[in-house]
Order: sequence, then structure tokens, then C-alpha cells
Amino acid sequence: MSDSRVSRRAFLKGSASAAALISLPVIGATTPTVYTRQEWQVFKTTPQFESFKTAIRLMKAQTDATKPTSWTYWVNVHVNYCPHMVAYFLAWHRGYLYYFEQQLRTISGDNTLTLPYWDQYANPNIPGEFLDAASGNPLYVTGRVNSNISSALSLAPFARNVVNFQRGTSNSFEAAYESAPHNPIHNIIGGWMADMQSPTDPIFYLHHCNVDRLWDAWAQQPWTTLPLPSNSYWNGNFTYAKGLTMSRSKTYRPSLLNYQYANTSVPTALPPVAQEGRIIRVQAQVRAIHGRPPTGSFATTPERTIASDRRSLGGVARLTLTEKSVSAQLQFASSGETALQDTLKSTPVAPDLQANSTASSAATTTTYRSVNVVLDNVAVTGAGQQGGYYYNVYLNLPAQGDVDSVSQSHFLGTLGPFEISAAMHHSGGVVTFPATEVLQRIGGNTAGAVVSLVRVDGPNAPKGTAITVGELRFELSTSAP
Repeated sequence: MSDSRVSRRAFLKGSASAAALISLPVIGATTPTVYTRQEWQVFKTTPQFESFKTAIRLMKAQTDATKPTSWTYWVNVHVNYCPHMVAYFLAWHRGYLYYFEQQLRTISGDNTLTLPYWDQYANPNIPGEFLDAASGNPLYVTGRVNSNISSALSLAPFARNVVNFQRGTSNSFEAAYESAPHNPIHNIIGGWMADMQSPTDPIFYLHHCNVDRLWDAWAQQPWTTLPLPSNSYWNGNFTYAKGLTMSRSKTYRPSLLNYQYANTSVPTALPPVAQEGRIIRVQAQVRAIHGRPPTGSFATTPERTIASDRRSLGGVARLTLTEKSVSAQLQFASSGETALQDTLKSTPVAPDLQANSTASSAATTTTYRSVNVVLDNVAVTGAGQQGGYYYNVYLNLPAQGDVDSVSQSHFLGTLGPFEISAAMHHSGGVVTFPATEVLQRIGGNTAGAVVSLVRVDGPNAPKGTAITVGELRFELSTSAP
């Protein structure tokens, strides 16, 4: 892949985006048309299919990346402004899709055009129209590693205990869905999708349209909660480009942006996949773990202050991640163990976690409020950069017994080239996994920890070293969990 982005300074100085905003329909106009976004298999049978391809073809032909009529302009909007692994991941992308859809209508001249979605739970294969390498097909890009994303899918975000929405709350849908299946889908497809420039690949928009649809579907379930529209959570604006913003409150529901989805049901099963010559139905993105991965031999790093608001309890150094799963054993000094215990005691325990947690809601004098597993100086190799794989990251998997049945309770998140690309852009190569809730859920020993990285591959995946980690450590932070 080549780097198609323009410099951040050049992009932010571009004058075209304000003019583009003026040309877009006014949100909340009198008697607006309500558009219905269709699943790809239906969409491709409509006249809008040709309008969609025409718009993409014309945008790709526009070489001035500072103009919103160009394809690269919208890639750079994503690169420069999208939030990943932080608050508002879903809401920002909802506004992004809205403005991009307006641009498609303007370019194509088809005022009925909507973005289609790819229902990945009904069909885990990239639609064939995106795989056709025939000359002139605007939906095709080179570099994809896999066209089947079965190994990336997960039902975990739709479990009945996932009742809250926003990141930072117990059982957060936003955090769960971004970890899996969103990130793994980027990683398994690979190529442009495994990078922050993922909108280079047109399949990005069908993928994120489905993400947006499933957020809407989840929010309509009777057991789920969103912050009320009057909640301060929705205060402020999202920025997409110079002069192109959106009030956060407009992203509360699709109806506020005058669109809806043809299907708003949550998935209840994963698609059947072929394995060993037979068809089986896999019920979790997490492949069976028959035992905790073996512990690697790593140099240890000491307990120390990382910053005024962060303290490392210790870790291990110089990890190389290959196609083999591995665990890292961390041991804490007595002072670190005490600090960890105090932090867990000072952090309120979610009601659904209290039965299994040794923590209480009693405050102590400690200044630390949360626990994180931090991967510092993370890099992806040339072989690993193309994607086709990722790692599920777990904390304190049982050393023996039925590991697979309890693995979701120990799940921290995922790591692959897509997460690393985001980390390089947003945090200088540091990937942080919140661990407070997992520790409260599983309880147990605070004198040390075992972090396991379990490799998950698509049909095509690289061999050898894919990712290197300068240090994996346990951190206490003064920030809220």
C-alpha cells in the first residue's frame, strides 16, 4: 500500500470543505425525506447501484485531495479526526457516514441514493461485486488478504448483560463492539482495511454502515440504555473538516438525520462456516481455547512511575508475536500488590460484578482509580502489516480446566495491525486495555497477573513475527475506569 494522505496541515487549510457544507442539505429541514438504507444484496438490484458506482468512480478520478469531491478527501477526514478506542467512536462515525452519503448524492446526481450495508452475520463473505478485478470496477482494490470474515465475528456485544452504551461504563456496548467484531473485521480483511486509511477500500463504508445499523438495533432492545438526549454526554460538536461539523445530539438516533435501516434486528447466531469438510456453526468469535497459552521467557521490567498520573506495577519486555499464542507472566512487588488492592477497593463495583469481586466501594486514600494493561512501543512488521490475523487479549485465564467456557469473562480486547495503526496515530504506539472491570469480575490474586495473547487467523494469514511489543505492563491510573 502507498500513503495517499495529504499532510494534516494542508488538509486542514483546505477551503473546499466549508463550501461543501453549504451544498449539503440542512439537517432538520421542513418535511424532510426519510431515506431507507438497504442491505447490499437488495441494494444491488436497484437503480441506485449504478449511481453508487458512478459516484465512486468520479470521486476516485478527482486527484485534488483537498476537495470533498475526491475520494481521498474522505479518507483524510477519517485519518485526521476519527476517534478510536475512546469515547464517541460510534457517534462520530454516524455523522461521517451521513456527510459522505450526502456527497455521493451530489456527485451522482441521484437524490435517492443511500449507503448500503453489508449484513456480515447473514453472509460473512465480501460481496462479489467488490472482488471483481475487471478494469474500471470502482469497488475493487488490491491488497485485501481475506474475503471471508467469519473468524472476526462475535455475539458478545449483544449479550443481555451488555446494557450500557458509553465507553467507561460497566458492560459498554460501544467498547464491546469496537473490540469485536469491528476491529477484527478490519484486521482479517487486511490491506487498506488494516490501516487508518481504511476508507480507501470501498468495503469500509458497507462495513461501517452495518456497524451503525447494529448500534441502532441494539439501542432498540428493551434491556439497553443510552444517555438521555438531555444528558451532557451529547453536548458539543464533532469535527469532520474545516467548516464541517455536527452537533453530537444529532447522532443520538438515525431518525434525527432522516434515515432508517431496512432491518434493525440484532444477530442471534453466527453464520455457518466450513471446517474440516463439514459445516459447523461457531457461536463466538473467540476460537476454542483448550488451555492457557504457554508462558514465554521475557525480561522483566520494574515497578516505576510512568507519569504523574500513572504508575507501572511491572511488566515484561521485548515480546515478539507470531502465529503461536503466548502468555506473559507478571509479578508485582509487595508495594505494587498493596497499591493494586487499594485501587480496586477505591473503585465502585458495578452491581452485576459484586458477587465475584473482592473489591468494595469503600474509598481509601489512594489517588489511583483504574487499572490498565499497557502495550508500549508496539510495532507491526512488514509481513504483519497486511493483516489477515489478530490476537485476542485475556487477563488471568485459568491455568487448567475448561478455559474456553470462561474466556469471555477474562477478555480485554483485540490487537492487530488496525489497532496499532490507530495507536500510532493517536497515542504514539501505545495500546491500552482497561482492566478494572475484568479484575472486579474475576477477582483472585493481586500479587501478579498473566496476560495471554491468543492468535486468530483468517483463511489467509502471515507466518513468522507479525507484531513486536517493547513492553507489556500493568498500570495504575488516576483516571476513572
